[in-house]
Amino acid sequence: MESMIKWGIVGAGNIAHSFSKDLALVRGGELVSVASRDLEKAKGFAAIYGAPNAYGSYEELFKSNTVDVVYIATPHTSHAELSIAAMNHGINVLCEKPIGVNKDQVKEMFQVARAQNVFLMEALWSRFNPTIKKVKEMVDDGSIGDIGYLHADFAFYALDRDEKGRLLNTSLAGGSLLDIGIYPIFLSYLLLGMPKDIKASAHFYKTGVEMQVSMIFSYEKAQAMLYSGLNTNSEMKAEIAGSKGSLYIHPRWHETTGYTLEIDGDSTVNEVGKLGKGYTHEIEEVHTCLNSGKKESSLWSHKNSLDLIEIMDTVRSKTGIVFPFE
Repeated sequence: MESMIKWGIVGAGNIAHSFSKDLALVRGGELVSVASRDLEKAKGFAAIYGAPNAYGSYEELFKSNTVDVVYIATPHTSHAELSIAAMNHGINVLCEKPIGVNKDQVKEMFQVARAQNVFLMEALWSRFNPTIKKVKEMVDDGSIGDIGYLHADFAFYALDRDEKGRLLNTSLAGGSLLDIGIYPIFLSYLLLGMPKDIKASAHFYKTGVEMQVSMIFSYEKAQAMLYSGLNTNSEMKAEIAGSKGSLYIHPRWHETTGYTLEIDGDSTVNEVGKLGKGYTHEIEEVHTCLNSGKKESSLWSHKNSLDLIEIMDTVRSKTGIVFPFE
């Protein structure tokens, strides 16, 4: 019988709460330790989810010898530093996306993972969403023919938020691209691969972060129209059009529960479903990898994360998105 995988949570913000609720739905794993820079916050979080250990610093958790794997749930700017610190203590890591702010950081993270012989994966939860897995299967097996067009967006209104918070603060690598633009880029990459050419345009907010980005990715026989924004909402239905038909991933497509297939004017609505909010499926992948001794996922590999950050670096270079710490 496989032993229970012991999880630690690094950072006790909103996404850590969502993750912990889903972890409770997955067999084979348990939350045992929580770390925050605020000990009282860590204690409160641990109490909610029944974790026996709470720490007032991340380093204390890494040294505690209480966990098999940690989920890094802090702002982007600390992902690399904290993942590397955990791995240097021999701990496996699931790091929230984007795994690093730029490709140099991500390369260093994977080098440390290999040197320490530990598991490291970017928590790109949409990759493990049952509907998105099904859509990829259908694209790959030619169900809608040769793909010619893909459209995906992700936008919500955030300009009324605290300007010192992570979304609107350049010092925390804020802006729409790394936080939510990563999703449309991911979908295009997942289904069409690395683009041959990238065009991109951005508008900036008064704090210096880019509040909207439009992108056109060109492939051998296809184009992808992608968008992220913080100054309006958008429909967030993804469309993949091929020579034989089209697939529509239902809104909000990055956390969807179903899709519509259109062929010859006939529409079929398919409800695939998901467990919990959907973090469950990436947690199950981590458990599968750890129980089989794998150091990276074959569904979302180190190369996949490196390709994704390379695309985002290219978009940033074309639009002038820079952060003060770089």
